[in-house]
Amino acid sequence: MKEVIELENLLTNGKITRRQFIAKMSALGLAAAVSPALLKKPAEAATPKKGGRFRAGVSGFATTDTLDPATLDDIGNYFINWSLRNNLVEVDYKGEAIPELAESWEASSDATQWIFKLRKGVEFHNGKSFEAEDVVDSINHHRKKDTKSGAKALLDQVANVRADGKHTVIFRLTSGNADFPYIMNDYHLTIHPAGTKGKQFDEGIGTGGYVLKSFEPGVRAFMTRNPNYWKKGRAHFDEVEVIGIADVNARTNALKTGQIDFMNRCELKTVHLLKRSPKIQIIRVNSTFHYTLPMFTDVAPFDNNDIRLALKYAINREEIVNKMLRGYGTVGNDHPIAPIMKYHAADLPQRTYDPDKAKYHLKKAGMSNLTVKLHTAPLANFVDAALLYKEHATKANITITTVQEPTDGYWSHVWLKKPFASCYWNGRATVDWMFSTCYSGKAPWNDSHFHHARFDKLLKEARAELDEKRRAEMYFECQKIVNEEGGVIVYLFKDNVEAVSDKIKFGNVAGNWEADGCKASERWWFKA
Repeated sequence: MKEVIELENLLTNGKITRRQFIAKMSALGLAAAVSPALLKKPAEAATPKKGGRFRAGVSGFATTDTLDPATLDDIGNYFINWSLRNNLVEVDYKGEAIPELAESWEASSDATQWIFKLRKGVEFHNGKSFEAEDVVDSINHHRKKDTKSGAKALLDQVANVRADGKHTVIFRLTSGNADFPYIMNDYHLTIHPAGTKGKQFDEGIGTGGYVLKSFEPGVRAFMTRNPNYWKKGRAHFDEVEVIGIADVNARTNALKTGQIDFMNRCELKTVHLLKRSPKIQIIRVNSTFHYTLPMFTDVAPFDNNDIRLALKYAINREEIVNKMLRGYGTVGNDHPIAPIMKYHAADLPQRTYDPDKAKYHLKKAGMSNLTVKLHTAPLANFVDAALLYKEHATKANITITTVQEPTDGYWSHVWLKKPFASCYWNGRATVDWMFSTCYSGKAPWNDSHFHHARFDKLLKEARAELDEKRRAEMYFECQKIVNEEGGVIVYLFKDNVEAVSDKIKFGNVAGNWEADGCKASERWWFKA
């Protein structure tokens, strides 16, 4: 029931104590339904123990995967990459940018120059010392003219990056960016040895907590602890095995039978059954993860904004959150900035299901009815959402024909290729980062082909704006533009709901990415 989910969310996110939680559940007459794992004391009080093989069963794998940071496109890749490699900057569970391979950083008064001081004594897995040349090469890997990296748009602001000695890197930007350290945490921008090219990336050489032993694209990655890992108190497991399990039922069964220790993206229809097991812990964290339906704004009929608005009014977001997520999420408002993020446009009127308004916009477009194809796949509840949407849209005289595509290769053969498709995003740490990744006119992952001069101008100006009030106003307008004119239906934000063996311990769990910010392999450990 909704009250239980809300209470669990408050407890999980530290908003109420365990005692308050039990009292409130008792008041509802539901104390007996409390999961034993949910009431455990925080694991951060325990001393981490070294040893064991951590087996993670995750979705988001494909046979087309590589370990080239420029090509990473889903959670399975990110998990492996962040086990092998580090960034200059890490984002902690509070959403704060903290030093990783960079020891510190400082900016010029106009935020157009950033100086990063690098850690000394860090080694790559192959024994090479980590130096400034490696940072320069790693960043420039995504700046080449022929690159297809999803980080290219993020780095368009970089006019020059250079080494100043062996342990200092200087970035000069074309304009100020107060959030630049966060950019250095992008999952593409992990650091590799200078000179790494082509197939060499699949060797997984980095400075991370684990060393790659084998990699089967779309199937499995096996890693062992880096004996020279520079982070003290991290990377506790002897071995880490990341297994691609696309089917949620298969992941669930693997966890229940002890074949894996962690699974992402629980089946929300049956998560209440997992909660009953004292051998399984449920992790629930508010996140920036959101589901979208992008449509090409330069392809008919989606090149007409009235058609786009009709499609936005024809979806019942509340019903999808309740039926698909069982309440483990919040409705979206056709822009990608999550309610938990700074500068979220909370005052922007929430778009609701309104078939009559949808018909109104169809009429404005000169149509009394509409038929469109929606390409989807049996992953991440895409099909469930698509079928619900199809049902909703009929009341608005809109016929949605769902085209079910294969899961394997969906991101390389369907997304960015078909004019109307299912999609999801893990979100980003800042408003600028999220918009720059897939909404600005130059973004390589602009999956709606959205080009809006006013939006691009505002985004650039807000990036360098140091006045907080003015910056908030500009980001509000950006969200309003995307809401009213954009080519993406953002229909919900999903809580991260994952399951882990009771043999695993962990501290505060980050919500910026799944699996504790995709750092579970180095942050978690087996209990004694």
